[in-house]
Amino acid sequence: MNKEKIIDAICKKVYPLSQECKSELHNLTTVLSVNKKEIIIKEGDTNTKMYFIFNGMLRAFYLKDGNDITDWFTYENDFVCSIQNFFEDTPSQHYIEAIEESQLLAITKANVFYLSQKYREFEQLGNFSTTQTMVRLQKRIVSMQFETAQQKYLNLLKERPGIDLRVPLIHIASYLGIKNETLSRIRKQKVKN
Repeated sequence: MNKEKIIDAICKKVYPLSQECKSELHNLTTVLSVNKKEIIIKEGDTNTKMYFIFNGMLRAFYLKDGNDITDWFTYENDFVCSIQNFFEDTPSQHYIEAIEESQLLAITKANVFYLSQKYREFEQLGNFSTTQTMVRLQKRIVSMQFETAQQKYLNLLKERPGIDLRVPLIHIASYLGIKNETLSRIRKQKVKN
């Protein structure tokens, strides 16, 4: 995968960067090709990297009492990391797995902070990305507290069209906090309407 193409995608799809910043970003990052179902962060890891998803999809999940509980999904043109691990230097509390074959651009925490201090636009890129994440998390909290199972599913489809074609339904049900049977019933009702 061409690193320049990935950095250009960041500039076009997320936030514009100067040529000088792009050049340093190129020198401070690595490209990873990740296989479907490959785990890039495990519970307990102290991974201090952030990833930009050029193509593919990842999910974060916890294991609790032998159950796989999906916390979030992330897609092309998103940045992802184990948030507490990255910002608080604590071991990761969850796993991050590739749902599809994915190409990622990896950058260390030290280099994120270095570029943020040196380039105002890189700092703004971080602020924009963090704000997007906070907005999604706020919507998720409201959804979990106030929406019915059907509303949660329909809003997910509206916000992320095609997710039901890319993600196993068991992970979608887990993410929504509903049982697989409930999701199946909702999907059947949607087809009838």
